[in-house]
Amino acid sequence: MQLKNTPTRYGAVAQLFHWVIVVLIVTQFVLAWRAEGLSPVAKIGVLGTHKSVGITILGLAVLRLAWRLFNPIPPLPAGEPHWQKRAAHLSHFLLYALIFITPVLGWLMSSARAFSVSWFGLVTLPDFIQPSKPAFERLHDWHEAMAFTLATIALLHIAAALKHHFFDRDDVLRRMLPLRERTPRS
Repeated sequence: MQLKNTPTRYGAVAQLFHWVIVVLIVTQFVLAWRAEGLSPVAKIGVLGTHKSVGITILGLAVLRLAWRLFNPIPPLPAGEPHWQKRAAHLSHFLLYALIFITPVLGWLMSSARAFSVSWFGLVTLPDFIQPSKPAFERLHDWHEAMAFTLATIALLHIAAALKHHFFDRDDVLRRMLPLRERTPRS
């Protein structure tokens, strides 16, 4: 498989960024759900992992965006209606924005609660704001709202990819899958 994007497919690097971030975002929801109802001691451990995964997503998002800036993405199918192209561009913009905004809000939220953010115990990140209960509560609400917004847009993104695959029968989904390119039938 080719590392860089081509006019018809995403390359291995873009696919790797995409699917690793997908798995990590799902992991984030599982960890957040798992932390609910735990004892304070157990909750700290789960949330520590949640924070580390969040910082990993943020770092991968930076690398993914840098990769995308230097590797043009394959265009949408030529016959795609204009409104669908606009919706695809908007949803991708929002997904990128949310994979940056959501972990940053979590980091700020932890700073406001005076809980340091550590990346798997290897590096402790600086606090960005002074401890403040009202700031923590607002940031918690925003972090949660952005996470659910991210999940909603991701589900719409998945639905659109499945529509392309099963109803339009085009290669929009296939070009992001780590499978060999489909060869035209003669």
